[in-house]
Amino acid sequence: MLNTIPIPIPARRVSVPRPSSPGCRRARWVARPAVAVVPRLRVSVRAVLDDWRVAPGRGELLLLAASELVTNAVCHAGAVTGRLSATLALGGGWLRFEVADGDPVLPDFGQGGDVEAEGGRGLMIVALLAAEAGGGLVAFPAGAGKVVGIRVPAV
Repeated sequence: MLNTIPIPIPARRVSVPRPSSPGCRRARWVARPAVAVVPRLRVSVRAVLDDWRVAPGRGELLLLAASELVTNAVCHAGAVTGRLSATLALGGGWLRFEVADGDPVLPDFGQGGDVEAEGGRGLMIVALLAAEAGGGLVAFPAGAGKVVGIRVPAV
């Protein structure tokens, strides 16, 4: 069973054994897409990563990704979705952080972007850092919306 936690409430740490990933741990948050959600979620994610004793380098990468992915969901999907959910998982030697929202438009990870633009590089930076760590950034349709996430080796 996966616990869903509203953002203003500190996340509870959950151990969820699943047949496909024995010993997998998960934490999930659900919130309305608002700018104030980003720092609250970051604090909650940090608390879970600390509780799970994730290596500091991996933890910082996940925190950066969490901030970027949630900020993007708020900025780009907030007008078309009433809620977003974020899931942090540790299992099978991997750390994952995913954000789901109700907007079906998939993000551009920075390929072919305007090099003179003031913004639009966050996902590209997160993708490069994830690749450097041996992982990657993904985006895929889910229901009426999408999921954008990062996956990196846990060690």
